[in-house]
Amino acid sequence: MPGLSEDDIRRVREASDLVSVAGQRVVLRQRGRDFWGCCPFHNEKSPSFKIDPATQLWHCFGCGEGGDVFSFVMKMDDLGFVDAVRELAKQAGIQLTEEPGAAMARGQKARLKEVCEETASFYHTQLMRARGSQADAARAYLSSRDLGGPVPNEWNLGFAPGNQALVRHLSSKGFKPKDMVEANVAMPSKRDGRLQDRFFNRIMFPIRDVEGNTIAFGGRVIGKGEPKYLNSQETPVFHKSEVLFGLDKAKAAMASTGVAIIVEGYTDVIVLHGAGVKNAVATLGTALTVQHIRTISRHAKHRIVYLFDGDEAGQRAADRAARFVDESMLPEAGRSKIDLCAVTLPDNLDPADFVQKYGGEALEELLGQAVPLMRYAIDRKFQRYNLDDFGQKSRALSDALELLAPIKHSVLAQEYAGYIADRLHFELSMVTEKLAGVRAPRVYESSTEPQGSPASPAAEHRQAMHDLPPRERERLRIEREFLVLCAQNIAVGLGYAEILAQTAWHQESYGVIAQALLAFYAEHPECADASEVVRGVESMLPGSASVLTSASLYDEVDPVRLAQFLAEELALRDMEDSVVALNVQLKHPGNMTEEEYAMAYEAVVALQKELVALRSAHRPLGVE
Repeated sequence: MPGLSEDDIRRVREASDLVSVAGQRVVLRQRGRDFWGCCPFHNEKSPSFKIDPATQLWHCFGCGEGGDVFSFVMKMDDLGFVDAVRELAKQAGIQLTEEPGAAMARGQKARLKEVCEETASFYHTQLMRARGSQADAARAYLSSRDLGGPVPNEWNLGFAPGNQALVRHLSSKGFKPKDMVEANVAMPSKRDGRLQDRFFNRIMFPIRDVEGNTIAFGGRVIGKGEPKYLNSQETPVFHKSEVLFGLDKAKAAMASTGVAIIVEGYTDVIVLHGAGVKNAVATLGTALTVQHIRTISRHAKHRIVYLFDGDEAGQRAADRAARFVDESMLPEAGRSKIDLCAVTLPDNLDPADFVQKYGGEALEELLGQAVPLMRYAIDRKFQRYNLDDFGQKSRALSDALELLAPIKHSVLAQEYAGYIADRLHFELSMVTEKLAGVRAPRVYESSTEPQGSPASPAAEHRQAMHDLPPRERERLRIEREFLVLCAQNIAVGLGYAEILAQTAWHQESYGVIAQALLAFYAEHPECADASEVVRGVESMLPGSASVLTSASLYDEVDPVRLAQFLAEELALRDMEDSVVALNVQLKHPGNMTEEEYAMAYEAVVALQKELVALRSAHRPLGVE
């Protein structure tokens, strides 16, 4: 693992009890040897989240996710593997020894944050002390927007004079040109290659991460000029699809209220906070993404309200908003724990103007009228049509169903099909029939997986089990049980390696997992930790942990006895498949020579006799 030694990872794993770690976030109750609770990754009322303290593995039977203590922290806190190890090491009081390359990478990020922090300080000093018409204009603009007085100090607002003033200042502080360019506060001139300030004659809004470290900037032009707002480009410490302006200040209010307010601009956030609406944040020139939702949901547990401007640009944003609601955003997909709602400001106002005109209490009242985002989008579609006209009503139906297309197989879509039917006075059966025929559009930026990426083993399993004959469902269950047993019991995995290699897997992903298990055991024959096995296979085959953590249906059975039973079942069923295949050939003798037909017939007879003998000797579980 880049950055961390295997010994450090093992020490952290051994020091981190999954029941204790998960118990800080989930109410767990012990049943037998296992612990159960409601899954923290999707909405549910009945506990389906299970932890096996013996294997230190978790699995949710509702959403199909699973893994070890590292994957729990990664998913819960939206962290990468290395950061999850660091977090658990901090909790356990373990000092990690990072490899030189990782320390250098972390040092680079720290250096870029230092550049941004010094840049913010310079800009703030220019705003508060600089003389000249441009600095005066910056201060005048802020005052006109009720952003004067204590606000510049509270938010560390600044002014960028340009003309290489920042480059000279940073150079005097010892920062190298490379650091300035990588932090995106300076750039080479296209004319002569000399380093110049990125921001010129702009009011500067420092963008901070959730811990309050300055990582980027947004600049508003003073007077006329394009673009009106200019954000930092992506850097190693700044990713606009993940960062929200004002989150460092809003997170406490989000936690206390359970609600987050999303607006479109820096000034809106600042004015709302000044009016007492301290749970407001803004996206940075991008639509709300799944990454944003995950970040917010760590602080606001109940609801996100998207507050749209009343002007034309705000309404275009409102029309775009529903497009990012896809299968990955649904509670049943385990991706989101909070409601997504929306409301539009009246009279073409933006949030800052509304608060200045009507006050913070009026805004709170308006926010209370927010409706679910999908309903909001459907209602906006209907507003464009005369629903008393049958032709327009039919077009309204088509428009509304296009919104549901990305989630048409979900429970939520079926609920909104009923809402659409009621609004348009159509039969529900007709609406659901038309919904079934609507083609889902392309995947939008909210998706966390690239188009064309293969389904996870858990998703493939659920799809494969749907509408299968009972015997085939039983076959797939046996395959899954055998894989789980081989992963969670190292002795079984090593002892039945030949069966793992020879089984004719009916589920293709299970065969791939079996090969990954064999590869792991070949490289780590001395491994004795089930969670380490699952983590190792997951690193080779992402998504496999959701299969390998699903607990056995025979928890009380001796694992060696269970392995023997499952291996025999798989072998017998493979033989039965061979008999069926040969019988199919015998039904079409025209495709074979007489010699081939005779050989196939003899093979069927021999296999059937062997099957009868093996079945009579194959004892059910619990029978000695």
